[in-house]
Amino acid sequence: MAPDSPDQNPSIAIIVSRYHAGVTDALLSGALEAYARRCEGQTRVGVIDAPGAFELPVLAAIAGECGLYDAVVALGCVLKGQTGHNEHIARAVSDSLARIATDTGVPMGFGLLTCDTLEQALARAGGAKGNKGTEAMLAVLDTLDSIRAIVEAIEADDPAGVRRTLVRQIASLGVHEGTRASGQA
Repeated sequence: MAPDSPDQNPSIAIIVSRYHAGVTDALLSGALEAYARRCEGQTRVGVIDAPGAFELPVLAAIAGECGLYDAVVALGCVLKGQTGHNEHIARAVSDSLARIATDTGVPMGFGLLTCDTLEQALARAGGAKGNKGTEAMLAVLDTLDSIRAIVEAIEADDPAGVRRTLVRQIASLGVHEGTRASGQA
């Protein structure tokens, strides 16, 4: 669901795992800062705590289906231990979030860190490797812009009328090399 009006900031549910809170708090800060930079005016963000990463999908499904939120950002951290448990959790969460997004049509920002060590996670939660929470929020906001462009083309009954979204925050921040900037084919 896209916001009712281009002038209205999108409503976003951020589901954040409390496990590895030192990491997930930094992811949350990055996501909130990205929203504030991109969406001036009224903040329409609800922060919902999850006990751990495995619980992210059920809460994301409820947030996505309730009609209150335009998009969901899921934030968590899974670290490798002495067994392969982390791989099962990471796969279940990523597969479930992708399914929820396609089933509901509500974009899901994927901010689940899957690292070998706490040091690697901290580097990806506002450290030397950026902030995955920031990336997940910007990706969801870009997706909402693209959805709005599709809806506008449908309303105009113009299949060629889908415009490229103008705000390409991830590319402009240099977060992902190779992401196309606006106006390029």
